[in-house]
Amino acid sequence: MTLQECYAKLNGDFEGTLGRLCSEKLVEKFALKFLADDSFELLEQSMEVGNYNDAFRAAHTLKGVSLNLGFTKLYEASEELTEALRDGGRPDNEELLQKVREEYQRTIALLQELQNG
Repeated sequence: MTLQECYAKLNGDFEGTLGRLCSEKLVEKFALKFLADDSFELLEQSMEVGNYNDAFRAAHTLKGVSLNLGFTKLYEASEELTEALRDGGRPDNEELLQKVREEYQRTIALLQELQNG
């Protein structure tokens, strides 16, 4: 799979990301670095123990990284969860975390496919 095919399957913003990073090589480098990002793990752990301040920070980080890398669907899901966590309380909608989880897993799977050629 090519980088552009990966972004197409992600419904991502390849052109916007390319505009920010100026080369396909850098887009691929930073997209693949996302595989090592631990924001999602911190989000899951924080939500599990009810530490909503840390969960907010993790969701906010995930949102920002997703936006910068053009992972549009993951950005949108994490943005919703970030806003629900903004006041430090448990989100009213339990489905928000599940939506982030699904988009994260889909993004990771496609990036691993890209990485493995």
